Formats: sequence, structure tokens, C-alpha cells
Amino acid sequence: MKETNLYIVRHGKTMFNTLERVQGWCDTPLTTKGREGIQYVGLGLQDTKFEEAYSSDSGRAIETMRILLGEHPDGKDLPYHVDPRIREWCFGSLEGAYDAEMWGVLPRVLNFKTEDDLFATEVTFKEIADAIVGADTASWAEPYEKLRERVWNGFEDIAQRREKDGGGNVLIVSHGLTIAFLLSLIDSKQPVRANLLNGSINRVKYQDGKFTIRAINDISYLERGKTIADKAND
Repeated sequence: MKETNLYIVRHGKTMFNTLERVQGWCDTPLTTKGREGIQYVGLGLQDTKFEEAYSSDSGRAIETMRILLGEHPDGKDLPYHVDPRIREWCFGSLEGAYDAEMWGVLPRVLNFKTEDDLFATEVTFKEIADAIVGADTASWAEPYEKLRERVWNGFEDIAQRREKDGGGNVLIVSHGLTIAFLLSLIDSKQPVRANLLNGSINRVKYQDGKFTIRAINDISYLERGKTIADKAND
């Protein structure tokens, strides 16, 4: 049986990413630069064999996956599934606000002076989730336990099914905070990360019911794809 590996890509850069606005369950399309970056990632992944592909049900994740599959030699034949469990966190009434507003409110809820002070400590995802729930005036944000259950079950189900079907690589498009949260659920020593790059790849191995982190925030595939594109245009 082949080794089971998940290649988890953060979606391409969107309008709200560029404008530095909070984007969880709300959605905006990829920008021209965002699409270009994902095309580079797709080119960089051309030599990687995949058994299947998954994305969240957010439009930006679906758009990203379509670009990746369009650049892959097996893309037309690769089974592709959409799973809402691997979508981004819901930020409730904070959705669409400027990032600085949300990351200005949350430290105060958690009794920190600034965002820098918050991330300089060993703040946990549970504390951040609880703070979002506390700051959400619409009562839409997910409680920590519900969030943990959906994210973990989503990725674990994907991995378990692939292992049961003989293993191999799975291409997945998800979201920055969701991916960082998964990494912390796999390894509790991982810090809270709010800086995963658009188009970065986070690789995890799954074997006998256990995940192992192989790579975090890896942009080597994007860089490789850009080199391939540059040579083709010479």
C-alpha cells in the first residue's frame, strides 16, 4: 500500500485578502495576481501524482482547485470532491471588517494590549475561538468544540478513506486559519499561525490513525512553477 499524504494548499489571494478584510464564511474571488500565483503552484505540482482532490465549498477554494487541476496532467481525470467541513472559520459579525479591527478587538477581549502582545504569548486557538464568539454580536461564530469537531473530522475522514483505498497523495484546498488550526490539533506544540501564505502547501502524512506534519507554509512549489513559466516565456 502507498503512503497516504495530504497536500493542503491555502487558496489563492482574493480581493478581501488584498484589502486586508476579514474573510471566513464570506467570500470574494481571486485577484489576477492570486490566479497567477495558483497557476505557478499548479505548474510546480505537475510531477506529483495525486489519487483525488478535495476543496472546501467556498468559492475561492473551488476557483483555486479548478486552476490547480487545469495545470495538472491528470487534472481532467482526477476525482474531485467538495467538503464544507474544511472551510474557513466563521467570524460572525466580524466578517468583512478590516483585519486590523478584528485583531484590535480580540486582544482586548483576551486582556492583551495589542495584537503583537497576543501573539508574543502562548495564546491558544481555543482562546481565540472563545474571543471571537464573545465579540460576535450576531451569534454566528462557531464555539470551539464545534469548530474542532468539524475541522478534525473533515480532514481525518479524507485521510482515512484514502488510506483504506490504497493510499497515495491527496490534493486539498482549504483556508489559512483552518489549516493552522489543523496543524495545532496534530501537534499541540505548534504555535498559533496567522501568517500562512496564499498558495503555500502544508503536507501531512497519515498512517494507522495518526497524522504527522511533513511541511508547513511551503512555497517551493510556487517558486518552481514560476521558474517553469519564466523558461517557457523566454
